[in-house]
Amino acid sequence: MDNVSKDLYKVLEDSCNSCKSNLIALSGGLDSSIIAYFLKHRKPKAIAVIAEDFVSTDLTYCQRIAKEMDLPLTIYHVKTAMILEAVEETIKILKNFNDIEIRNNVVMYLAIKWAKDNGEKSIITGDGADELFAGYSFLINKPENELEAEINRVCSVMHFPTQEIGKEVGIDVESPFLKDSVVELAKKIPADMKVRNEKEQRYGKWILRKTFEKYLPRQITWREKSPMQDGSGTAGLTNLFESIINEEKYVEKKLTTEKEDSVIIRSRESMHYYEIYKKWFGIPKKSTENGCPYCKHEVKNSKFCRMCGAFPI
Repeated sequence: MDNVSKDLYKVLEDSCNSCKSNLIALSGGLDSSIIAYFLKHRKPKAIAVIAEDFVSTDLTYCQRIAKEMDLPLTIYHVKTAMILEAVEETIKILKNFNDIEIRNNVVMYLAIKWAKDNGEKSIITGDGADELFAGYSFLINKPENELEAEINRVCSVMHFPTQEIGKEVGIDVESPFLKDSVVELAKKIPADMKVRNEKEQRYGKWILRKTFEKYLPRQITWREKSPMQDGSGTAGLTNLFESIINEEKYVEKKLTTEKEDSVIIRSRESMHYYEIYKKWFGIPKKSTENGCPYCKHEVKNSKFCRMCGAFPI
């Protein structure tokens, strides 16, 4: 393990230091904290997006790591109205009504737009670590005999909407975990070093955690994976739409959409996103084969529909 950790440390150090940006999207999770650790000598700025009206989990952690690394941190508190405006812009960029992707990536849209509005030209993100090092809960819970193949499958279909958002907004997005040297090393690390028990709890990204536990606070290193929607609070959008769209109207729209558009809507939140999508792009293109059972959009080597967010399919 020591040799793997040494190699991993060195390749991430080089990758992070090759980034030109002076701004980190800092959630206080393991991935962005590793970036902050390697770049602390440059004193980069950091931005964290926090929903003002919903419960968020990132605030304490990003403040802790910013203080630990002595980085100037901006907490960008966003009101619900601003999030809803950003949701529409995110849908226009990503060209889907995928509720999971939108709830998560509206956070990055807000961070990237903040960067643009404040004169920054680029931003650094932790994209790629969860895919390469098995950070997602569905990977952590996989049987060991299926884990390697599932990690490889996830890596074969991984995509990062932050790149699309950055391009549209005019901000360069740098992702040190996605540099070729990191990807190549990650592929050589066996699955049982990515998912493993530590103190009777099963963790993803185990080798990353073990490598950096001596450099980062334990509450950061062994923090459980928190999706952007939970960390920032945008997960609260789900309950918001449940409360403002009444049952009768939702059922009526759902039946009409299924009949006229051949799209099965799974929630009130999805309905809101679909209506925005349809306004800009019309009815989703149907696939003649390998179509999603809910929206008929083409699904390739994935259990997840990128168009509507259905999972598993």
